[in-house]
Amino acid sequence: MSYGSGVASAVLTAWWAQLAAVVAMTVGAAWLMDLSLRAFTGTLRRPRRRRRPVRPARVAARRPARRPVPVAVPERRSVQAIAADLRRLRRELALVSIGSAAHRAGVLAAYDDVLVEAARSLEVAHRLPETCPGEEREVERLRLAAALADTGLVISDRQDRG
Repeated sequence: MSYGSGVASAVLTAWWAQLAAVVAMTVGAAWLMDLSLRAFTGTLRRPRRRRRPVRPARVAARRPARRPVPVAVPERRSVQAIAADLRRLRRELALVSIGSAAHRAGVLAAYDDVLVEAARSLEVAHRLPETCPGEEREVERLRLAAALADTGLVISDRQDRG
């Protein structure tokens, strides 16, 4: 089957139109996919109209001056939160006894920090930050935990108390 000379010339001259149509369809499909994905993921936003800048004199006349309301920030955490942290860290220390030395040292340092925080909030005398690591620090840690328990702070879990 052979084509006439008119058909071949029509195909050759229309190739640029076909290419333009394919490019336009590809760009349109990509735009529609982007639009639909943004709509389904919730990132599609309508363009906002820009508001005219308002002169400061108009703003002051329109609404009264506002002062920020000071938020009361507590100086320290509640005793209940400190006691919960002490119980959590004590349980973790019991579980980490055979774990890595670095992890145990980190948990022990966190436990010491929370012990010191509890002693400051309950006004219990302590020397934990000044003691050197070792047996002396362990004794001071136990003494401070006992002193905190004497003030009424519950450090141990129910299973530990018997």
